[in-house]
Amino acid sequence: MNQPGQSQEFLVDEQDEASRLDSFLVKHIDGYSRARIQRAVGKGMAKVDDLVAKCSLRLKVGQRVRFELPPPATDQQIPENIALDIVHEDDHIAVINKPANMVVHPAKGHWSGTLTAALSFHFRTLSSLGGATRPGIVHRLDRDTSGVILVAKTDQAHASLASQFEKRTVGKEYLAIVSPSPDRDRDMIDKPIGDHPYQREKKAIRIDHKSSRIAQTFYEVIERYRGFGLVKCQPRTGRTHQIRVHLAHIGCPVLCDRLYSGRSRVSVADFSGKRGSSDAEQLLLERQALHAHRIEIDHPETGERIHFTAPLHPDIEATLHAICEHRA
Repeated sequence: MNQPGQSQEFLVDEQDEASRLDSFLVKHIDGYSRARIQRAVGKGMAKVDDLVAKCSLRLKVGQRVRFELPPPATDQQIPENIALDIVHEDDHIAVINKPANMVVHPAKGHWSGTLTAALSFHFRTLSSLGGATRPGIVHRLDRDTSGVILVAKTDQAHASLASQFEKRTVGKEYLAIVSPSPDRDRDMIDKPIGDHPYQREKKAIRIDHKSSRIAQTFYEVIERYRGFGLVKCQPRTGRTHQIRVHLAHIGCPVLCDRLYSGRSRVSVADFSGKRGSSDAEQLLLERQALHAHRIEIDHPETGERIHFTAPLHPDIEATLHAICEHRA
């Protein structure tokens, strides 16, 4: 069965010699019109011998064609029965403790298993202001960042929360394990963030670049260890990858941040220095050690100032325990 986001691979034989790429894909993939396939190819979702190709490419015998199936034609989010850790729920908002490795809303390569798919299954009503594929979504967290995220159940609540984010009256607090620990006990990082000059998936500190936007992050060291630190971060703005970019900029990247730290996993041995046993090689963390710990808002209906917290997830807790044991 064709599943959006999956890739299919074909080998060109003599019958398809000199066929156009789009015609070839229409012939070999069921359930997709020529127009949808052409749009997908135009977005770089087809490769021939590992190179992104155009619809008009004439194929040769022996070439390998790989095609990433586009998302469903419907513009509605498809509900999925995915368990949610609901921190709070009332008639206007919900607060979720998002797990790591969950994308907030559908995007290329992630058409299913998203937070919005789970929300659409669990809640009868969600705001529509974010669009059909983003029901209830007011703000977002990176896929591998865990923690507290707000959900609007009505359009009125969504508008109120969006206004608070725009006016920067929402209080946000993240916890991060960094390596090494910052020299200063606390500081404000005030550096603009823009597109990375070479890597599309990354952001970077960019001064006076057309893509750069003001970005401010206040941090405070909670605990220091040999080679590591636990820090509290309070972003005053909401740029993509902001905390990760800012901490990397001061030489203290978030632990296991694949994009900005050069390391994607840690085991007990990385802290103890003792290798060889199965216990020492046990993996503790395979994603960035960043957790959205607390959020504070004015309730969109009552105006009361309220806050919500999400406890650290087990992988970060286990990593902290190992650091305390071997690096205190």
